[in-house]
Amino acid sequence: MHTERCVCPDIPRYDLATRVVLVMHHREYPKPTATGPLALEALPNSEIRIHGERDSLLDLSDLATPERRTLLLYPGDDVPVLTRALVESDPRPVTLVVPDGTWRQASRMGRRLPGLGHTGMVRLPEGAPTEWGIRRENHPQGLATFEAIARALGIIESPAVQSGLEELFRLMVRRSLDARGRD
Repeated sequence: MHTERCVCPDIPRYDLATRVVLVMHHREYPKPTATGPLALEALPNSEIRIHGERDSLLDLSDLATPERRTLLLYPGDDVPVLTRALVESDPRPVTLVVPDGTWRQASRMGRRLPGLGHTGMVRLPEGAPTEWGIRRENHPQGLATFEAIARALGIIESPAVQSGLEELFRLMVRRSLDARGRD
């Protein structure tokens, strides 16, 4: 993005108990339409893990620690909905694993990535449709990764965190569309 459209000065910082681990395919990471890395810029205790590189196997088993509860954000109808009550049922802080990709890619990642056997799978409750207009979404509940992170943190942490992240997301969308000559 050109300097005058950069959202960097507008990125809020949230020091949360929740740690987000974004899992991205190595081909997705460099794309300017990948929204997950921008979300993590606001979350200093979070990280990106890359998978799919030829000679490097990603293993997430190090996320299984007794002092934290690990949840995988999973786009499937057969897993529990992420609710405040579900979060409060375990007092440990959450490590939220977020697979980055289309609905279909994310569902495969949750089943195939080594080291996630200890995680509880959760899905987002139904909500407003995506505000992302850069990539096409084929699934009715599909969201940009940034939106999914914001909504999950709205439940796990607070609506104020969700609102602040969504404001940054909308700014990024407006500036991206403006850079492409679209309104």
